Amino acid sequence: MRKWQQAALAGFMALALTACSSGGGGAAPTTTDSGETGETTVTAENIQPEEGASLVIWEDKNQRSFIEERAKKFEEEYGVSVKIEELPPTDQVTKLTTDGPAGLAADVVVFPHDKIGSASEAGLILPNDIFEQQTTQSTSDNAVKAVTFKDILYGYPYSVETYALFYNKKLYPEAPKSFDDIISFAKTFNDPKNNKYTLMWELQQFYYNFAYLASQGGYIFGDEGMNSEDIGLNNEGAIKGGQFLQTLKSEVLPVKMGDVNYDIKKGLFSSGKLAMDINGPWSIADYRNAGIDFGVAPLPAIEGKPMTSFSGVKAYYVNAFTTYPNAAKLFAAYLSSAESQMVNFEMNGTLPANKEVAADPKIQGDEITKAFLEQFNNSTPMPSLPAMDSVWGPISAAITDIWDGGKDVKTSLDNAVKQVKESLATTQ
Repeated sequence: MRKWQQAALAGFMALALTACSSGGGGAAPTTTDSGETGETTVTAENIQPEEGASLVIWEDKNQRSFIEERAKKFEEEYGVSVKIEELPPTDQVTKLTTDGPAGLAADVVVFPHDKIGSASEAGLILPNDIFEQQTTQSTSDNAVKAVTFKDILYGYPYSVETYALFYNKKLYPEAPKSFDDIISFAKTFNDPKNNKYTLMWELQQFYYNFAYLASQGGYIFGDEGMNSEDIGLNNEGAIKGGQFLQTLKSEVLPVKMGDVNYDIKKGLFSSGKLAMDINGPWSIADYRNAGIDFGVAPLPAIEGKPMTSFSGVKAYYVNAFTTYPNAAKLFAAYLSSAESQMVNFEMNGTLPANKEVAADPKIQGDEITKAFLEQFNNSTPMPSLPAMDSVWGPISAAITDIWDGGKDVKTSLDNAVKQVKESLATTQ
């Protein structure tokens, strides 16, 4: 699941433009005008699958058992068979670009929300129109925002994820409330010569470093991530966040960026040499298997301000070229229903997007899941604009200059934003 942290695949826009030139969605409309024709409008209450419909869904292998269980019940209820084809979510938009127009793609697909912009602009997915009201009312606000592009709801969200603070209870019994606590603890715990450190995160990933800039008022794009002409990566808040990173370099984590990656910090945390780790739910199993008595808490505050993390949302989408749009929409809604999200949590531990499920005692009683959901509610969904492709390289280079080189924060961030704008000028 950590693959979500990466930017959209290089070269995707060229494929997306090809799809655009092919004309976009070729599916028959699923709603009808009930005015002059007298036909009944298809709604969430009366939608029925097309006669003879059968479906294919692309999903990750770790979701196969869940899909098989749900597909069996769906067929029993609606008479529609479902075939599962394993395909990593991060690969699906690229494959849909070629296989969709050719009639070879799955009817229902699933991918991280930050690819929705490219998929939408290429005409690859249908709006979530019939179940729009049901979805928006039952789903957390951040998840709805994530699967909406240019005011059109496309996704049927079923899981959310972000990162939070893991802490070794033997070394630090209660979660720190602020970074002041962490800095104080580092003065007594850190021992770089023996590889003992208070706190780590994947230094080379802007997915994590974003939190420091954003918590002080920085942002990627304005208008909730939809205005690429308004870049907030070098505003006063972002500069303050970058300066705080330099404070952490000198007082908490005196290492080079290249000295920390996922496996290194996992080894240190598992061996009791790392007290705290900023990480995602994908690491829970590893730490449990290591026998560590750990807790998870929302990220500590910085100068009294909550730390805002990047977040991702997984959702089902309906292929715009499907032969059976009604059946596909019905199945996507079925898989993302409250009942299905609870089943998915019980089977796979997925964090639900549904508000009712998130409030269920089973989930609220799980301290780790509860902590991640609390952090998600204070997160920023990764921007879904294709323009985000122009951001990752320059801002990552700027953070490297700030952390490794100790360079002036404002100058570094100004240079990054200049590069982003120059890139956007050539691609938009």
